[in-house]
Amino acid sequence: MEKSKVLDSLGIQDVNFGATTGGSNGWIQTKGKELVSTSPIDGQPIARVIMADRRAYDSVMEKATAAFASFRMMPAPKRGEIIREIADVLREKKEALGTLVAMEAGKIKAEGLGEVQEMIDIADFAVGLSRQLYGLTMHSERPMHRMYEQWHPLGIVGVITAFNFPVAVWSWNALVAGVCGDAVLFKPSSKTPLTAVAIQNIIAPVVDKYGIEGIFNLVIGSREDVGEPMLHDKRIPLISATGSTAMGKHVGEVVGGRLGRTLLELGGNNAIIVTEDADMDMAIRATLFGAVGTAGQRCTSTRRIIVHSSVKEKFVNALVNAYKQVKIGNPLDESTLMGPLIDGRAVSDMENALAAVQEQGGKILYGGGTLTLEGLEDGFYVKPAIVEAENQYPVVQEETFAPILYIIEYDTYDQALAFHNNVPQGLSSAVFTSSVHYQETFLSHMGSDCGIANVNIGTSGAEIGGAFGGEKETGGGRESGSDAWKIYMRRQTNTINWGRDLPLAQGIEFNISGE
Repeated sequence: MEKSKVLDSLGIQDVNFGATTGGSNGWIQTKGKELVSTSPIDGQPIARVIMADRRAYDSVMEKATAAFASFRMMPAPKRGEIIREIADVLREKKEALGTLVAMEAGKIKAEGLGEVQEMIDIADFAVGLSRQLYGLTMHSERPMHRMYEQWHPLGIVGVITAFNFPVAVWSWNALVAGVCGDAVLFKPSSKTPLTAVAIQNIIAPVVDKYGIEGIFNLVIGSREDVGEPMLHDKRIPLISATGSTAMGKHVGEVVGGRLGRTLLELGGNNAIIVTEDADMDMAIRATLFGAVGTAGQRCTSTRRIIVHSSVKEKFVNALVNAYKQVKIGNPLDESTLMGPLIDGRAVSDMENALAAVQEQGGKILYGGGTLTLEGLEDGFYVKPAIVEAENQYPVVQEETFAPILYIIEYDTYDQALAFHNNVPQGLSSAVFTSSVHYQETFLSHMGSDCGIANVNIGTSGAEIGGAFGGEKETGGGRESGSDAWKIYMRRQTNTINWGRDLPLAQGIEFNISGE
């Protein structure tokens, strides 16, 4: 699809307002600063957004607070019907929205379309979930008493997202929170504001049909006008934030200071262990996608390969050959496998990391450096790098959001596991092996310390059915599938005495004679 057709299809104008309470009439004529969305493909502007000011933020919050009061009374299956219709309109706009993701975030179109499919999948999951918000019944220790727990809507959920998954992460939070009966306040990355505007335009007919303005809200704005007010706002009981560990620490400190909840999806430093008996072809293909996909700008991107010394040379030679076949270029071209980095700062971060690893003793085996492509001279293109390094190098301990892959050699499996876990982050992990012993050890309490641990599958590309998230400096939160819905609700334990006596728990007696 041509750029103009994509923008027209999604209701994107040359100038867009950055705040809405949802629906076709919910847009607020904001008076904040102008934000230009620039495509990393060619460095050219796509469209502009007038960001929300503090007045617009307060207006949206007032509407969201009122909307939640009525939305929580709607039966959950009815809320599920709304999410089902959102899935339908996403299906209709999949091609256009997936293309816009590629244009604005720089990921290849296949990944952009895959991200929209992820939105559709999580919507389908949420529809089923709307009839499965189960509590438990428990046996009371007191006679003629019944105990159970139930789950109630929580309130307004603040969702702060990163540029690399500009639409999918919104859906993980907003659509699950929606069936749970919550309102959502969405603050997208300032690097990808147009995809957020497009989401609101896509779901507007559903919002109008069901009269739920104020449930799916958007506020695009600065840290001062929107970000910090969200963190300090006691009307928002949960902040779900995706981004760097440094950002997450600030979010956790501020929200924790008011005893609010946080769901943090932060940095990853994901590794694949390649054992001496691994299927090399599978390991190479998984590494290639994990390290090069989205130009290494996924939180689940493969950043370290911990490979057995006996197969290291064979593995590296095959990997270098595979890297040479990766076509780098315009992500809208179907033959492209790797698009640009998001901006010039990302390019500088990669260059600085490569300089640092060499200073610390590492050796670049392949790649590195920038690329100037014909017709895309102002884009942010780099060669993915393969670097021989030691796990303890300071730069290896950090997450560099770029396609740098560190090769780390090991001799014993215990050594491999020690290398694997000896980083501050704990998101995704994998082992490629034919050994049941290695496999089961990796998945046991003695193995990977990450929130996601895979066998003969790469670190990137999680399915929506499982809970997504990590440990340590990755934040400890869980989103998407399994029972991740519980973070968006409040648990209540109920006890009913249907007898005529008043026994106390633990056998305590507290009698009054009455004389």
